[in-house]
Order: sequence, then structure tokens, then C-alpha cells
Amino acid sequence: MKLLQTNSQKANLVYVLMAFFLLLFPFINDSRSLMIIFTQMFIFAILAMSYDILLGYTGIVSFGHAMFFGIGAYTTGIFMKQFDSTTVYLLLSIVVGAILAGIVSYIVGLLSLRLKSHFYAMLTLAFSGLFLVLAEKWRTLTYGNDGFTFPIPDYLKDRLTLYLISFGLMVLVFIILKRFTESPLGRVLQAIRENEPRTESLGYNVLHYKIIASVVAGVIASLSGSLYVLTLRFVNTSVFTMDITLDALLMTIIGGVGTLVGAIIGAGLIEFAHHWLTGLSKVHWIFERWIIFFGILYILVVMFFPYGLVGSFKLWWFKRRSKKGKETTSNHDIAS
Repeated sequence: MKLLQTNSQKANLVYVLMAFFLLLFPFINDSRSLMIIFTQMFIFAILAMSYDILLGYTGIVSFGHAMFFGIGAYTTGIFMKQFDSTTVYLLLSIVVGAILAGIVSYIVGLLSLRLKSHFYAMLTLAFSGLFLVLAEKWRTLTYGNDGFTFPIPDYLKDRLTLYLISFGLMVLVFIILKRFTESPLGRVLQAIRENEPRTESLGYNVLHYKIIASVVAGVIASLSGSLYVLTLRFVNTSVFTMDITLDALLMTIIGGVGTLVGAIIGAGLIEFAHHWLTGLSKVHWIFERWIIFFGILYILVVMFFPYGLVGSFKLWWFKRRSKKGKETTSNHDIAS
């Protein structure tokens, strides 16, 4: 127990140091491109953490997570275009988007979470496709594939302000989800992930807990969608595409499922790799097909880090500490 508390304290210290560095970064380095990349990283880290609640903590595979991201994105874009571009309407759009995402995730979960994992994954993909078609056809509201631009509050046009807001929200979401996963409810979700039939035999309503996880993940994903379109001041049907879900999936797996901080690291790796590889397109045409290198990166991570970067590091550290503890105990026995 004492060892676990010490490791937890060390991990918290690392988190604080990382947060302190990211907070000070824009004041140390004035690179506009790096600030934009970090802002995108914070936003997609929120999306990846929401996906980690499903995949990493509950064992639910979803191929339709983009629909919640898109609901938040379109709600904010429509509010900003139809009403005044003030902070009040911005906050209202984020709240309304979160409520809509929560309602949709509840309905989708109620209809499909009774199914086995692969059937659920395909059904969520179908629901996401419905929202994509709706966004394409409802042109009076969404302008179809062309999308639309919208105004935002003046202070959000400053990249530093947007950076700090995105960073603050990422930290807040991390703290909230950390407390959520360490709560009794979060422990039940992890029990469902490890052995669903046994959890159900203990008297827990498994469907009830899965729906809670789905709603929490949907609401957080909606927040990331709202932030994403604020950085672009533009929204179109791309926010509902499978690419968004695949990004969240890759970030979660590469960073380490069931870790939350792994989602943040995975988001950083994906965003920086994307920027670096697209920049190399000027060197050789092959780098224009950067998605190929993403595939290679994913294969390498699965082969050499099957638990993701953070998960593999935790496993290595645990084995190292256990081995050290056994050696200490053995030496003590010999001495006595």
C-alpha cells in the first residue's frame, strides 16, 4: 500500500511538472506554429480521454464517437452564426451541445449496448453515418459539405488566449475524469471491462453503468468538438467522418488505454507526427501520403508496446520495483 501511495505521489508530481511546462511554453517560445499545434493537441487530448472512458475503462469499442464531436462542433457553429458572437452565446452553445450529445449517447446506448462489442461498434458507426447524412442534406442549417464560417468573440482571435483556454479545459477534464475513474462507479466500469458476466453476477446492472460511461464520453467529446471549430471559425461535415473516430482510437491505443494521461501523450504524438510528415512533403512526394506512416507507427507501437507507451512503461516500472523489493527481502533474510 505504501509503495502504491509513493508511486501515485510521484505520478502526480510528474503531471504537475508537465502542466507547469505547458503553461509557461507560450511565454518562453513565441512560435505561432507550435502554439497552434499544442492547441490542437489539447483539444484532441480531450477527445481521446473521452474515448478512453469507453475503450480503456469500460471495454467498449465504438466506431461512431465522431457523432458526439460533430454535435458539439455544429451546435457551437450554428449558435455563433445565428446569434451574436458573444461569450454568453458561446457558453450556451457549449452547454446545449453537451446536453444534445448526452441525450443522443443515452439513446444510442440504450438501444445498442445490450449487443456484443462488435455489433455495438458497427451500430454506432451506422448512427454516426446517419448524422453525417443529416448534416449533408440539411443545407438550410448546415450548408452541406461546403460548411460555413462564423464569427467568434474578439478575445478568442488571440492565439495565446485560445491556447490557455484549451490547456485549462484539458487539465480540468483530466482531473474530473481521473476522479471519475477512481470513484466506486469507475471501479465498477473497470470490473465490467475485466469480466462482465462476473460483474453482473454480483448484482450490478451492467447496462446501467455502460450507459453512464457512454453519456460521460459523449458529453466530453462534444466539448472537444466545440473547441475544435473555434480554432477554425469554420465547420463542415468533416467533423462527422470516420477519421475523427480513428484519430481518437489511435491516440488512445498509442498512448495507452485505461491511463488518461496516455490519451494526452498519444494526442501529442499524432499531432506532431502529422505536422512533421506533412512538412516533409516538400522533400519527397511520398510524405504526402502521411497516413501510410501513421499506419506503420501504429503497427510498431502494437508490436513493441502492446499496452501503449504509458501502459508499457507502468508495467516495466512495476516489474522493476517488484524485482527490487524481492531482492531487498532476500538480502534481509540472508542477513538475519
